Amino acid sequence: MYNLNGTDIRIYKNNFEKGNIKHAIFDFDGTISILREGWEKIMEPVMVESICGDQKATPEIIERVKNFIDETTGVQTILQMEGLVEIVKEIGLVPEEKILDAWGYKKIYNDRLMVPVRERISELESGVKSLDDSTLKGSLDFCRKLFERGVTMYLASGTDRVDVRNESEKVTAAQYFKGGIYGAIGTIEEYSKDKVIKEILRNHNLHGSELIVFGDGPVEIRNAKENGAIAVGVASDEVKGHGWNEAKIDRLTKANCDILIPDFNEGDKLLNYLFGS
Repeated sequence: MYNLNGTDIRIYKNNFEKGNIKHAIFDFDGTISILREGWEKIMEPVMVESICGDQKATPEIIERVKNFIDETTGVQTILQMEGLVEIVKEIGLVPEEKILDAWGYKKIYNDRLMVPVRERISELESGVKSLDDSTLKGSLDFCRKLFERGVTMYLASGTDRVDVRNESEKVTAAQYFKGGIYGAIGTIEEYSKDKVIKEILRNHNLHGSELIVFGDGPVEIRNAKENGAIAVGVASDEVKGHGWNEAKIDRLTKANCDILIPDFNEGDKLLNYLFGS
């Protein structure tokens, strides 16, 4: 690993052809938008409460939930909830008749999550908060410049499709993603990031460095690497909207990213590197 020309951009692998990018896939939450910052802190108690029922949570259960969320960041929420159902049944603290299905747990989580999300959108619309407060530093400018280079861009999120489309409009990112805006619509058979990547590669007859994937979760980074695309990990501190998040650095390097950035503040230098200019 080395840092690119004194920047915060970390290069882990540079054995791909520069200047060859034709298509780009972006995760949304934590990569562009920070409207859902803190979702893990909402999902964790939902899962712990669901597993423990009327019993007191143990450190082991809390740690297991934390690890599960960390490992599954980037997949559809419904798949995380399917995993939750399995853990609830396995640990056995909740009577079988009180165990919900994945959709039931997802509703509890989503109802809680949307309280701060709607508040942030309201603040953005009223002018109390700005686009800079709602997006990762430099992300909108980076998207615009990539779009202006003629790259076909796609959003692919684990969040429900209707919400991704709405929130990407709110933060003015949607205009750049002419390739499509994808989000969860049901099961993994109906939608997954891996499926989107494979369809783009197949439909456009792309190979290797013609496709680049940006994301802050290990799922999209692993999917990118498994399909031969360039993988850029975004280890973003969503609370500040810029700078490094140590936990994300760990999970994205383990997922085998080619490049790691804290945000898009040095987007011009990253573009120059990627395009060999």
